Amino acid sequence: MLKRTLVILCCVASAHAAPSNNAADDIERYLADRGIVAQMDQMRQTMGNGASELVLNAMTFLGVPYRRGGTSADTGFDCSGFVRSMFEQTVGKVLPRRASEQAAATEKIDKKDLKPGDLVFFNTMRQTFSHVGIYVGDNKFIHSPKPGQQVRVDDMRQAYWDRRFSGARRVAPPTLGDNGNN
Repeated sequence: MLKRTLVILCCVASAHAAPSNNAADDIERYLADRGIVAQMDQMRQTMGNGASELVLNAMTFLGVPYRRGGTSADTGFDCSGFVRSMFEQTVGKVLPRRASEQAAATEKIDKKDLKPGDLVFFNTMRQTFSHVGIYVGDNKFIHSPKPGQQVRVDDMRQAYWDRRFSGARRVAPPTLGDNGNN
């Protein structure tokens, strides 16, 4: 599982990793140095494998094009369609369709308490909670940004995202017998 995590998160680390003959070791070192591996292990213990599987699954959709109203890899995703699809596929939790509705249906948390699998929201259309992504660790999130672009990982510390950050939320894990509609 750790090796799969490292390979999928390669794109996150590649911009920061030093050149080496053994890329897997560099990626593992990068993730360990930044506490991402520890965060993933902690999430596995508190939420089970759901959060780590969610991030891993989301990473497999890197490069899928943005499509307004899109809800699948075949046709493309918009931001909330991407988040909704990842949660439904990975943890069986069906979230509302729109970013603002997803914010309303989830638990508010402080930015400092973000863990992989949490939701991050941004004001990109002069409206609070108009954009959503999935936090992957190390101040990075995966999302489907806008028309003409593709699912990608961005850094929340970039000026654009930092200025527009409007909140963090945590999705409650599905409970026994939960049909995903809660």
